[in-house]
Amino acid sequence: MSLSLEKAKQFYRQMLLCRRFEEKSAELYTEQKIRGFLHLYIGEEAVATGIIDAIEPDDGVVATYREHCHAILKGIPPEKVMAELYGKMEGCSRGRGGSMHLFDKEKNFYGGYAIVGGGLPLAVGIALADKRMGRKRVTVCFFGDGAVAEGEFHESMNLAQLWELPVLFVCENNLYGMGTYIERAESEPDLVKKAKSYRMEAHRVDGMDVVKVNDAAKKAVAHIRSGKGPVFLECQTYRFRAHSMFDPDRYRTKKEIEAWKEKGPIVTFRKYLQKKEMWEKIDAAAIEKAIEEEVEKAVDFAEKGTWEPVSDLTKFVYSEEVTS
Repeated sequence: MSLSLEKAKQFYRQMLLCRRFEEKSAELYTEQKIRGFLHLYIGEEAVATGIIDAIEPDDGVVATYREHCHAILKGIPPEKVMAELYGKMEGCSRGRGGSMHLFDKEKNFYGGYAIVGGGLPLAVGIALADKRMGRKRVTVCFFGDGAVAEGEFHESMNLAQLWELPVLFVCENNLYGMGTYIERAESEPDLVKKAKSYRMEAHRVDGMDVVKVNDAAKKAVAHIRSGKGPVFLECQTYRFRAHSMFDPDRYRTKKEIEAWKEKGPIVTFRKYLQKKEMWEKIDAAAIEKAIEEEVEKAVDFAEKGTWEPVSDLTKFVYSEEVTS
């Protein structure tokens, strides 16, 4: 697969925006501008970039608690995501969701889901509704390798295949469920083999290579849109930061982390562009500068945002239609 110059610029800009947005978020977290939990996606940018490019705006996305990039790439403006991280009313979830619960109905972005594996049945339910109502949509469900050990994984895979639902299951396998290495938690660590036990179309792809991820995603989406049922895609990736900002990250060595950084998604893509003699044409310096300004604009928007008044504390606890 070869990319056009415009698509190359898009992928580079999107991955770099995700990287810089999260680096700034980590900085703001240490300054206590952002509170609660914060799980960073740094190192995994090629997965969300390649997958979301392969779907249409009307398609749905269900993500995990490591979802800042998924939300931005699905079309939620960075300033609304940053305001949400700040807990401000201008955030995409009105400041009530925070880092782990980003949501946007207009963009068909259904979370941001804090419970491991909790997004899987939600995605199956959305896909079931689409099928029964005759909507030609695909729902993409992102989850980590830790979710594969949850009961929701079995139930969701079983029903999605049994009912031939339009779901793309994207397992972002970064090898660690919090601090537990996959070989210590899975009796069958070959996740593609596990998915195929449900008679589901299943493939593995290098999750550090945005071109390969995008190619695999396009084939998977085409399969689903043709009515042949769900697809499972394992993207082998790695997070460069700890599980969360509270994680001392003592379960893996610096040597291992550095080895993965050498094949990080932005490094890998730059090598691809150099090989294709496109690197000089994308004007990386201009992209970097524009992203720096975009992230600063997002921070400024969040800083100037408003806190929800205490009088609204119980608002939305119950639906307004409920009268008794």
